Formats: sequence, C-alpha cells, structure tokens
Amino acid sequence: MKVVIIGFSLAGYTASRYILMNAPKTEMEIFDVDKYPYYPHPSLYGVLSGESSVDAIPLHPAKWYEDRGIKLHLGVSVKSIRAADKEIVLANGEKVSYDKLLLANGARPFIPPVKGADKRGVFALRSIDDALTIREYAKGKKNAVVIGGGLLGLEASEALGKLGLKTTVLEFAPWLLPRQIDNEGSDILIGEFEKRGVEIKCGAQTEEIIGDAKVSGVKVKDGDTIPAQLVVCATGIRSNIELPKESGINVNKGVIVDNHLRTNVEDIYAAGDIAEHRGRVYGIIPAATDQAQIAAANIIGKETVYNGTIALNTLKVAGIDLASIGLVNPETKEYEQIRKMDADKCLYKKIVLKDGKVVGSILIGDRKSVKPMTEIITEGINVEEVKNELLEDDFNLKQFLEKRK
Repeated sequence: MKVVIIGFSLAGYTASRYILMNAPKTEMEIFDVDKYPYYPHPSLYGVLSGESSVDAIPLHPAKWYEDRGIKLHLGVSVKSIRAADKEIVLANGEKVSYDKLLLANGARPFIPPVKGADKRGVFALRSIDDALTIREYAKGKKNAVVIGGGLLGLEASEALGKLGLKTTVLEFAPWLLPRQIDNEGSDILIGEFEKRGVEIKCGAQTEEIIGDAKVSGVKVKDGDTIPAQLVVCATGIRSNIELPKESGINVNKGVIVDNHLRTNVEDIYAAGDIAEHRGRVYGIIPAATDQAQIAAANIIGKETVYNGTIALNTLKVAGIDLASIGLVNPETKEYEQIRKMDADKCLYKKIVLKDGKVVGSILIGDRKSVKPMTEIITEGINVEEVKNELLEDDFNLKQFLEKRK
C-alpha cells in the first residue's frame, strides 16, 4: 500500500511515525512547501532570538527519513488532488499516485484586516524562513509591537526582547491568553512580563498600522499611538482549505472529517490544524497528535474512533510554567471555581468543578501538578470530599490518585 501525506508539520510527522512503527512495509511519500524537515513550531522563537541555529531544530535530518524508506519532498507545492484517479498533481505538473491520502497541510497565520497591514515591517511567524526574515529586519530597530496576546504573541514578544527591542503586546480581549487562562492568571503573567521590559495592553483594539512605506507605529482605538518599526501579527490561524475545496472535498472552517478522520472522499483523511471534527478546528498540539495517530491507524486498517481532545496546553512563557486543562472559563452558574494565588512566587492555581468532578484547571508555576490533575480530569474522578485541599501545596495529588484506583 502507498500512502501520500500532504504537509509535514506535527500532524504529518506524527502520522508518518505511527505508520512507520505499525506498518513498516507501507510505501510513504510526503510533500511540503517548507524546505526544512519537520521541526517543532515552538523552536521558532529560539531561531528568532538567535539562541537556536536553523540546523539544530529539525527533529531529524532528511537522511533519517531516506534511511527508513520515506520519500520526503521538501519545497514542493501540490497543485491539485484528482480523487477519481487517486493521484495528486504537483506544481510542476508531475503526477503522484496514492492508495490512501492524508491531508496534514495545516494552517496559515491570520493577518487582521487592519489599515496599513500591508506596510513593510509587518510580519507573521509560522516558519523558519519567517523567523530568519524577522530577525534580519529587526537589526537596528528600537521598538516592536506584537498584535495578539496568545501563546504565539507572548513567545514572540520575549524573543524580540532578547534581540534588544522594546516590545509592546496588544491584546484585544480583556486579558492575556483568553483561550487558556482567566483574568487572575493573566495578572500574574503581566507582572512577570513587565519585569522583563515587555509592556502589555489588554482590551486594546488595533485601529491602524501607521507609516509611509514602512511601519512607524501602531494606533489603537483609544487614540494612543505606540512607536514601532516592526510589527508581528499573532492573531490566530486559518486552515489551508483551498486545495481540498477545489478538489471536491467538503470544507467549512477546515476539512470536515468523521470520527475516523475520513473526509467525504473515499481514502482521503485529514488531521491537525486543517481538520474540522464535529464543527471544531482545535488548532492545538494535543489535538494534532491525537488526530494524526488515529487517522494513521485507520489508514493502515486498524479501525479507531476519535472522540475529540481535551484542551491541554503546557508551555513555558518567559521561564514560567503554565498549564491549561479542559474548561477553564465556564460561562454558566452550575460550575464551582476554586483559586489560590501568590503573585510574589508567580503562582496561580484554579480548578473548575461540576457535580464534584474537576472539569478544568489552570496551573501557573506548578509543573508537578499538571500530570495528576490531567488524570483527575480525564478519568472523571470525584473530588468533592477534598476539593478545598486540592490546591494546597502539601496536598499529595499522586497519593490521592493511587487511593482512587
């Protein structure tokens, strides 16, 4: 059997490894427009700051794949999919046949429709080449603005700070990381970033990027203008649905898949930032990994069902460990929320409960609790009798779990 994978970010890489380990005789060809072998996207910030070399961040060199019989085609664009003939057509007109096809060509950065967004000095960060271009442009610049206070925006602001730029982050929402944490957690992070010289403005709507041909500043809706010779947009992603859409594959925000990660077209699957499952494009690392493994299992004949992914983000921002698990900002009253905060220690813990069970948690500065708390949530363990002790430093989460097993 021959499997073709379009896209070689996390989902494409994970699927290829799964197939390699579980069906090693499968013929695989992988195509990606990027000219570098798979690298973890969080590594881009090291490239941007100059702390990591380009050669150091790919997980394996191209020869690693070649030695395992995987044909890796980098810097190659796929023009169309001819499902009836079970082949893809490359930009140069070459045709490549397949038995099973996996769409893992991810997403692209969303550039907000702000006046002046087309000026020189406005960037998005999604690839190694993006990081290198921004780093080169930053030379000799004094001020930068990052539009977007999510994970990508905060990482970018820290990297730009290491390049010596005075950086301001503009977040439209009332607090940072609006998908991952709450207002109280945001306050902890803002304090830490301000210690590092990064200015944070929440509730700030970008009105215009000003300057002549080049960026000279960013105007926000309240009338304030922030000087900047460089702007990085970290305002989310949009799935790359153009190729599948033109090929007769059902799309909405992403490529629509069923519980086996199959599209409406026979023998074509999708996973990662391009896939839309039950109306949702996750856009997070755990979902890309889960979906890629399940799609790969189904591709090689191991029927497996995907029932969604619990939102789990673990990261280190400005040296601070942060985890966001499950439902962290409930909008209705049937949820109970318990918090513990110590700003001096950069510590914030929160659990969200419903019917005695933890359904979500925020952990800032408490790395050791992430794994047991995730297990408490995924296993649906009732914690009613200890709910007021769960967040105490001397409460042994691992011991509590062992007693419940």
